[in-house]
Amino acid sequence: MTIFTYDKSFEGLLTALFHAYSRRMFPDRLLADAEPLPLFYDEVFRVVTDTALADRVWRGTARLLPARFLSGITACWLSEQPGVDERLFRYLCKVFDSKGQCVFNLMDADVVEVSHLWKQVNNEATRVIQFVRFQKTADDIYFAATSPVYNVLPLTMDYFTDRFHDQTWLVYDAKRRYGFFYDGGTPQEVRFEGDDERLASGILPDELLAEDERQYQSLWQTYFRSIAIKERLNPRLHRRELPARFWPFLTEKR
Repeated sequence: MTIFTYDKSFEGLLTALFHAYSRRMFPDRLLADAEPLPLFYDEVFRVVTDTALADRVWRGTARLLPARFLSGITACWLSEQPGVDERLFRYLCKVFDSKGQCVFNLMDADVVEVSHLWKQVNNEATRVIQFVRFQKTADDIYFAATSPVYNVLPLTMDYFTDRFHDQTWLVYDAKRRYGFFYDGGTPQEVRFEGDDERLASGILPDELLAEDERQYQSLWQTYFRSIAIKERLNPRLHRRELPARFWPFLTEKR
């Protein structure tokens, strides 16, 4: 058994792919640097992340695949699912070996799994776009919190930047404790020291809100209740179309 250890970054994964081809040594397992090794193995190679090599591999991938497949690879990585790095490593090996033709082989288990995961992550990104509720703060920043299953905030930034390009906003992932702040230009990733429950809950206290924000929230809640037709309520369908994990962050659900 051949093992590669690396820092579990996407650039590290691409660097591992470069070394696998340059050394003609392909790993059976990809482990984190500090992860315990299995009882039996033949060789361990430690991968040191090299952004130049990673960029070289990514450019090579881009020459073989349409842009949408590159987006799919990124989406799968953001799923954070156990073993996704090994799955993507095998997938990328097949991409290079087949000159990109493997992506159309739906009989291949890795291709099917990557396609399925890609769809799931994109669906979650769409839900985040649909189910964020901004609150205007006293300093004219629009704040919204969410807690998606997958790490999809990076996939939503183009939408939010285009839709709210003339406003200052912060979209925060309460599960992963980071967000993106926009004040013109490119959204910047931000993290906050300590565990601020106001950020995690997505509910800001009155003293941090704009003067008329509570009034707007009340109007939205009244509108939401008034359009509901009690005779047509379908809780099962409602939960399917609006997953309960988003409810704590929705103004109309408070």
